[in-house]
Amino acid sequence: MPEFMIYVIGGVAIVLASAIFFFVGSAHRKRTAEATIGSAEDEARRILSDAMKNAEARKKELIIEAKEEIHQLRTETDRDLRERRNEVQRQEHRLQQKEETLDRKIDNLEVKEENIQKRAKEVEEKLLETEKVKKSQLELLERISGFSAEQAKEHLLSILDGELAHEKAVKILDYEQQMKEEADQRARDLISHAVQRCAADHSSEVTVSVVALPNDEMKGRIIGREGRNIRALETATGVDLIIDDTPETITLSSFDPVRREIARLSLEKLILDGRIHPARIEETVAKATAEVERTIKKEGERAMLDAGVHNLHPELVRLLGRLRYRTSYGQNVLNHSLEVCHLAGLMAAELGEDVSLAKRAGLLHDIGKALDHEQEGSHIQLGVEVAKKCKESEMVVHAIHAHHGEVEAKTVIACLVQAADAISAARPGARRENIESYIKRLEKLEEIANSFNGVERSFAIQAGREVRIVVKPNVVSDDQMVLMAHEIAQSIEKELEYPGQIKVNLIRENRAVDYAK
Repeated sequence: MPEFMIYVIGGVAIVLASAIFFFVGSAHRKRTAEATIGSAEDEARRILSDAMKNAEARKKELIIEAKEEIHQLRTETDRDLRERRNEVQRQEHRLQQKEETLDRKIDNLEVKEENIQKRAKEVEEKLLETEKVKKSQLELLERISGFSAEQAKEHLLSILDGELAHEKAVKILDYEQQMKEEADQRARDLISHAVQRCAADHSSEVTVSVVALPNDEMKGRIIGREGRNIRALETATGVDLIIDDTPETITLSSFDPVRREIARLSLEKLILDGRIHPARIEETVAKATAEVERTIKKEGERAMLDAGVHNLHPELVRLLGRLRYRTSYGQNVLNHSLEVCHLAGLMAAELGEDVSLAKRAGLLHDIGKALDHEQEGSHIQLGVEVAKKCKESEMVVHAIHAHHGEVEAKTVIACLVQAADAISAARPGARRENIESYIKRLEKLEEIANSFNGVERSFAIQAGREVRIVVKPNVVSDDQMVLMAHEIAQSIEKELEYPGQIKVNLIRENRAVDYAK
């Protein structure tokens, strides 16, 4: 047999063997799977049977537990119902008792009301009888005293008024004396310490400046041809040049001290240079103006450093420098402001107040005087406006507003500035007063005193620091003198402006005169 056929027969045999093995294996696997499924179904039926038995047992247990719980709830509910029923019965019992008590009280109140009505009728009858008795007694008293009821009342009130006036006068006198002694002692110590520690020189300044000339020929050169030079100088500076018979001097007159200083510097430069004509005058005045502005700035900065006050607005520094050329009754206002600054600071230190704030308010209190030559309004109003504009604190603005009593001083700092201002102005030699205003103030002082009823005559003495008032003894009693002195002092405070204080001295004198013959 050929070799090829052998290979074919072998291949066919292998294929047939493989098919037989496949079918035999499939049958075996099928029988195995069917046996496994049968055992699984038996196991499932067994598990289901056990589960049904367990469920029935659990169901019986739950039914038993539910019945027990229902029985327990029913028992508790019955117990609660019994307790609530008992509580309701107790409440009904208490309400019944309260109703019985209220009924008894109402009965008692009705009885009391009847008794009160009876008593009210009895009281009314007694009041009528009392009124009749009172009326008869009043008529009897009127017949005995000779006064009607109104007259007797007025008489009693007048007596009481007199007694009260006496007691009031005594009390006022005692309190005023005690307060005055304590305040005087405290103020004396405070001011003496402040004044002792602040010494200042006083020099009276004027509203005119005098320029010395090398010779009298210079007067003619200053006047110029047909007066053109003097007119140009007066026009450029706003200052009057007074050229009189006084040898080798020219007087500059102006109420604006800055203009007067510019004119003085300009005239001195022109005299030193020798070239005097309108064009040169204008150039020299411009240079003098710039020089004075620089001086004003330096003086303001110096004053700020001397006072120990910092962080001032540049406008306030410039205005402080302008005060160097401003005077008040002959007193230099910048020196006065520095002195008030130091005095206020010393007194604030003695009282434990804010020293820096007191010094700041004292330095700026007269700042408005740097503007009152240029703007309308009092120096107080101008000072308040510029302080507000420069963002100063309310306490500083209030101290400026109140330092002359234009408004009531509401802070200790304002009171200290008032006192320091009065001390600085009242120092001997610090100021000279216009004689006309001085006389008017004295006349006004006597006029206020004479306006009161019972004043015979009055005398202003001690340069207006005291007013002596002679009263009529038959009109003003000793007790009334105390009240009158107080009223006169209040009128003077309201109607008169004055530095320091004024003593009101009342004199009452009875004289009995007879002659031996």
